[in-house]
Amino acid sequence: MLRRISAVVKTNFDRFSSEARFRRVARALASLRPSTGRGIEAKERHMRHLTICAIASCAFPVLAAADYGLEQVDQRHLNSMVENGDPDEAFIEAFEAGDELTEFSFDADRGVGVNVGEGRRFTRFPRADLTGPGEWATHFPMREGGANATSCIACHNAPFANGAGDVALNAVVDPAHTGDPSKYLERNTLPLFALGIPQRLAEEISATLYQQRDAARAKACETGSAIAQLEAKGVSYGQLSITRTAEEPCDVQIDASGLDGIDEDLVVRAFGWKGNHSTIRAFTRGAAHNELGLQAVEIVGNADGDYDGVIDELTVGDMTALTVYMAGLERPVTAIELEELGLIELSEAYKTDILTGEELFVSTGCASCHTPTMPIADPHFREPSNTPGFYDVTFPDGSDPGSHGLSFASAIEFNLAGDQPNNRIDLEDGSTHLLGGLEIDEDGTAVARWYTDFKRHDMGPDLADPDDPLGLGASTFLTRSLAGVGITGPWLHDGRATTLHEAITMHGGAATDSRNSYVSLPERERAQIQAFLENLTMHQSEEEHG
Repeated sequence: MLRRISAVVKTNFDRFSSEARFRRVARALASLRPSTGRGIEAKERHMRHLTICAIASCAFPVLAAADYGLEQVDQRHLNSMVENGDPDEAFIEAFEAGDELTEFSFDADRGVGVNVGEGRRFTRFPRADLTGPGEWATHFPMREGGANATSCIACHNAPFANGAGDVALNAVVDPAHTGDPSKYLERNTLPLFALGIPQRLAEEISATLYQQRDAARAKACETGSAIAQLEAKGVSYGQLSITRTAEEPCDVQIDASGLDGIDEDLVVRAFGWKGNHSTIRAFTRGAAHNELGLQAVEIVGNADGDYDGVIDELTVGDMTALTVYMAGLERPVTAIELEELGLIELSEAYKTDILTGEELFVSTGCASCHTPTMPIADPHFREPSNTPGFYDVTFPDGSDPGSHGLSFASAIEFNLAGDQPNNRIDLEDGSTHLLGGLEIDEDGTAVARWYTDFKRHDMGPDLADPDDPLGLGASTFLTRSLAGVGITGPWLHDGRATTLHEAITMHGGAATDSRNSYVSLPERERAQIQAFLENLTMHQSEEEHG
């Protein structure tokens, strides 16, 4: 390893000048490290880090050792690559920067943690009781919990980096600052893989619903009233009743009481247990603020909202890189796929159980909410998105995204069906199979197996939160995607289910009939449904970026 590192340093020293050379060497060195979760002990990773830093310091004495750890991403630098005709390089650079950001262990000098009070930077529990100058309860934006970690993968680490988290890593939050532990909410950690898929699906669903609403509005202007039946990708989202209230110019009144599982603005929000974020970017900057104490410039400007003495903790470019990285990670797969590619072996009996379990999953009604497949008409992910409802008109701090260099014209774009860097599998016939990308059906359409209807449902009183700070319903939750569910336990919003059987039988409310159908099955058939769910798994090839 030492000889390889030295060779990389020397080659790059000869080819590139100072700062640009340093960045290239940093990426080359980073590419040599195995991903977290591949059996590399923390001590071994630490020793390799020290070795790399020592070599880099000798090669480039003009650069501070602290600067080697992680560079902030310049949004305008990414823009320039797009504008100069190199969008693919912009995607790869953003992806790799996002990789480094998720794995990096931030320290106090980089702004991790917050002024909790009592001289501490981290807390596992919300501290609404600490209301002194600069303490927990006075932070802006209003703090929900934490800070409780120094890196993303401290919590997103099972079965490997960017995955889910054990119940011990649950986030405990108090969004309403009740200070009452009986009203605290617990949230289990979900995996970060291929988040571009649910965002693109949500964008296309919302765009279809907008068209249906607007067509009904035009009809109401002509005839006096109209009903918009809202349906997209085989899922019904209820209806809007539209009545004309003035003719010239036409004005209408919209009755949204018939909507099912979505908000009145028809924006499908695919992120958060309650479905309260429409974009990866919005969800990520909230998580960075609450869990890491890292405040993005776009939420606080140049202010120190967590009173830790550090500003500009995450740049607009950092947030773009994190978004692109999580959007471009490899998709969850199935054990059947892995077996067909020769990556694992399954017995014929077990494959039969999986396929039978899939049929039972449908017949018991589970697929009525966990919609198995949806087509994606345009699989190109863009950051920022150009779909209304899926980009910031203004940043949370009130500033114009364009003033920070974030614009549609220089959006980073890649194809979810073919551009992911990870899980490119070399087959025995010498060809390469992109296991990380979306599947393409016989008609050439990209197909996502995400197992959700992107709707909120009442799950019954037994699963209800103790408080309802968002006003969406204490027992109301977004249909969780089952992509990768077989390897991302514990399950449910607070990790209370330690087996898939428990997770199913704890369903209530709108899922009561499906749960009862499952419970009434013979034990053998219940086991086959579980086999099907266990088959929904994750895979990382040995050579990967994330």
